[in-house]
Amino acid sequence: MITLLTTPADRELVITRTFDAPPARVWEAWTRPEHVRQWYGVAALPTVVCEIDLRVGGAWRWGQKAPDGREIVFSGSYEEIVPGERLVYTETFELMPGPPVRVTLTFDATPDGGTALTSKSIWPSSEIRDQALATGMEDGVKEEYDRLAEYLRTM
Repeated sequence: MITLLTTPADRELVITRTFDAPPARVWEAWTRPEHVRQWYGVAALPTVVCEIDLRVGGAWRWGQKAPDGREIVFSGSYEEIVPGERLVYTETFELMPGPPVRVTLTFDATPDGGTALTSKSIWPSSEIRDQALATGMEDGVKEEYDRLAEYLRTM
């Protein structure tokens, strides 16, 4: 399957991927720490932080440890939760705090029993979005989604 990153509008980043698992399973893999720890991030770095308080207003925090010992951590809070269908949250890169990114994640059933996962994020500015993309974010996201697809086969 192909993970596609597009920038359809100013400040917007859309990531799409279809998974060979029903929405309920993809939702569970995305919202339960014991599952997230198995696929989050890039394989070369250990996941050292995975906290999820899945309720409106609840916080989340996921991160990995770099070879130099720094923790590469993203965090935010949940704004909307529709189990198995939709998750809206804020996201901040803790090493570069600033205005958060707002992410809307949808889990849509496909005719063949899979899930079309769409992540639509609105960034504080197109410059910040483009700087993030220039860091190699696309390769990291693609690896992460590949890892999620593999993990879903084992759940």
